[in-house]
Amino acid sequence: MGTSDTVSAAGRAGDSDALEHLARVGLVAYGVVHLLIAWLALQLAWGGGGGSADQSGAMATLAAQPFGTPLLWVLAVGLLALAVWQLAVVLRYRGALSGSGDARKQAATKVGKAVAKTVVYVFFAVTAIRFATGSGQSSSGQEEQTVAGVLGWPGGRYLVGAAALVLLGVGVYHVHKGLTKGFLKEIDTVDASTGQRRVIERLGQVGYPAKGVALGVVGGLIGWAAITFDPEKASGLDGAMHTLLDAPFGQALLTLVALGIAAFGVFCFFRARFPQRT
Repeated sequence: MGTSDTVSAAGRAGDSDALEHLARVGLVAYGVVHLLIAWLALQLAWGGGGGSADQSGAMATLAAQPFGTPLLWVLAVGLLALAVWQLAVVLRYRGALSGSGDARKQAATKVGKAVAKTVVYVFFAVTAIRFATGSGQSSSGQEEQTVAGVLGWPGGRYLVGAAALVLLGVGVYHVHKGLTKGFLKEIDTVDASTGQRRVIERLGQVGYPAKGVALGVVGGLIGWAAITFDPEKASGLDGAMHTLLDAPFGQALLTLVALGIAAFGVFCFFRARFPQRT
């Protein structure tokens, strides 16, 4: 099979009704995870938190519920479908990367975003599978182990620092996306009512900056781990939530971020209802 046939097959896969339905399930699952993270963050802010306010805490919360294991498998399948959906975008625009000018720049942007989303969706899916099979553990512990391992490599401090800068950049990008309403490019609201469009816009304006702040704090913690050569400083999203709580007016700040992450979760539900046409 030639390159053009591969791209064509990827395009058909990305446009298939079955995959689109699974991707919608994945978007709903992605939204549910963010709502659970928001709930755990609110509990942390108001003194009732017992679980990690991150993706592992969200998965553990699901696993503890009746029918939690089947739900986790549904979540994992949906997230993997989302990853395949994004891989189809990568293959579709791969040929344009050899071009020049604006077309190449646009293709590179689309491919870069699709690859990043694929990694995120696969990471969440693997986390769901681990908790569904009873082998899940705290993400904070895993992140500390990963950072400790990388710091032991030649030039490891610079690699960890580079990862921190990437996370900080992603955080800034999310804030910018929310403030400029760039998120509207990710949802097709042609069939939405005027009221639904207004709600979608408000959710994105609140949700993306809140998620960006959280990711930025995670990047800052990883960067501090690189500077101090101390992997325990890299405590992931749960550590970021605790850092926000320890800041001046921390309870109010963490509450606002948690509500924003909840808004992002609800925005994912609308994305499932009005998916972007890739």
